Amino acid sequence: MEEHAQDRNRDRDTVLGKALAILRAFGPADSVLPLAELVRRTELPKGTVHRVAGDLVHHRMLDRTEHGYRLSGGLFELGLRAAAERTLMELAMPFLQDLYERTHETVHLGVRDGHEVVYIAKIGGHRQAKAPSRTGGRMPMHCTAIGKVLLAHAGEEEWPAVLNGPLERRTPRTVVAPGMLRRQLERAVETGLAYESEESTPGLLCVAAPVLEADGRTAVAAISVSGPVGRFRPESHANAVRAAATVLGSTLARREH
Repeated sequence: MEEHAQDRNRDRDTVLGKALAILRAFGPADSVLPLAELVRRTELPKGTVHRVAGDLVHHRMLDRTEHGYRLSGGLFELGLRAAAERTLMELAMPFLQDLYERTHETVHLGVRDGHEVVYIAKIGGHRQAKAPSRTGGRMPMHCTAIGKVLLAHAGEEEWPAVLNGPLERRTPRTVVAPGMLRRQLERAVETGLAYESEESTPGLLCVAAPVLEADGRTAVAAISVSGPVGRFRPESHANAVRAAATVLGSTLARREH
């Protein structure tokens, strides 16, 4: 813990480190943060936060409002230029839209980043289930169908880092027993599917399939369909999800050759 704190302090010795600390202070649910809250979250001096935030406003990374600061459209533009994710999203969108038309439930495309899922696309209509996911948002791998199927197809050597780490209990049904989670991962490798049953959010069910690289084993991304308990039957959408992921994988493979 002390070493982590030292690393964090070293990172903030530079102007760039201070700017990143301010930008990363914004959480998924934050729209506007007052200066005082940015100071509290970054643990930087008030004068430093005020000065660096002003520079970020000048460069369109932040907007200044009467209630504080918010992330600016300049960040969105930069995010859209991230080559790998942009290419993946552009190629995937027709398949995601087809899957949505077939299911009329919430469709996600996600990639792995460390021990988390990053959602790079989300399609949902008026009937969509209440879900914590959002485009650009993150969730722990162990409690989401996309996360499980991505971890399952990352290779068994990657499993212990998650299985032996803290498994956050986000709902009463979150799988926090390493042995049970390992069995789910093994099953996902065998079937090419992973499921979530109210593990990230009460009332939400989900099924996901991996988008595999040309080797047929490693996942570059994953696609899921989710819906509410009572109406949604994940098993009935399994073939559609797997087909969409398979075709997208083939499309990516053809593009690389």
